[in-house]
Amino acid sequence: MPETLLHWYNLLPRWIIGCAVFALILVVTHAIQSVAVWILNRRSRTWPPILQHVFAQTEKVARFAFVLFAAAVALPLIPIPHTINDVIRKVFGAAVIVLIGWIAMIAGNTAIDRYAGRFELDVADNLAARKAITQARFFKRALNLAIATVTAALALMTFESVRQFGVSLFASAGVAGIVVGLAAQPLLGNLLAGMQIAMTQPIRIDDAVTIDGEFGFVEEITSTYVVVRLWDWRRQVLPLTYFLQKPFLNWTRSGSAVLGSAKVYLDYAAPLDRIRAKAAEIVQKSELWDRNIVKVQVTDATASVIEVRTLFSATSAGASSDLAAVLREQLIAFVQKEFPEALPRQRTETVGAGEQTAGQ
Repeated sequence: MPETLLHWYNLLPRWIIGCAVFALILVVTHAIQSVAVWILNRRSRTWPPILQHVFAQTEKVARFAFVLFAAAVALPLIPIPHTINDVIRKVFGAAVIVLIGWIAMIAGNTAIDRYAGRFELDVADNLAARKAITQARFFKRALNLAIATVTAALALMTFESVRQFGVSLFASAGVAGIVVGLAAQPLLGNLLAGMQIAMTQPIRIDDAVTIDGEFGFVEEITSTYVVVRLWDWRRQVLPLTYFLQKPFLNWTRSGSAVLGSAKVYLDYAAPLDRIRAKAAEIVQKSELWDRNIVKVQVTDATASVIEVRTLFSATSAGASSDLAAVLREQLIAFVQKEFPEALPRQRTETVGAGEQTAGQ
């Protein structure tokens, strides 16, 4: 070191030197990171999606690591009493544990996202994608919870007072532990139900379900509840245990294709052969039909009308609903134009005066 700098170094208080070194390292690392972010942002469009995801996830943890690095370099330059130095050392150790846990969480999330990113939900047959994404989202939340719990426990264990307090708390838990266990029973029940759902998969992301007469799609599965997007865009939030304890309809349990139906009511004079042929023609010309099933049958008859049902298959629940609406509209228009006498109507019979007199 030049004599002039050494002279000033000896004159300045150590705490000023330590703070200056800490600030200098932060400024330099921040400048380097800012330049790197600017360069990488300009070229990130050509990166694979996984690298873009890693770059976005590691920006904050890198800043935290730089702060710890600056503190590790600057602290030895500052004269600190032994008692305070011991506390700082423990705080620094806890911060390093948090950094390691953060990195582990990012690595785990990146691996799960990379696995789930191989699947697409916006395809016709998305059964495998719904299975994989449902499991990936649940295990991601479970992994984050486990890492956060272990990291917090290890960080707190670096402080003897907290460790001793925890041991004494566990030793004297007694009735309090039972009360806490009973209070946490619903939460633990939902967590266990989530694990069972992730493995057996009675429901998956984007499944078409009917719950208490409400039709909707499974939008989100968390570690404790499920969000179902109803047909009118309302959100129905249900605990995970609901899907293990109560019955519900899952239209896409074994595949994305579903059976749909459309019903029209006609008069007894309706020409069934012509109407059956027209209904089948409408379905077969539609792009929403998956080319598997189409049947037209009379499924009911009342005193005044008959019920004509068209059963068809479609690639998804949404396509089935749209095809049913199109079929009803076009079939009614066909009957109105070609066979207006086949529309539902009420008949009344008037008894003549002569018949009434004879009856008397």
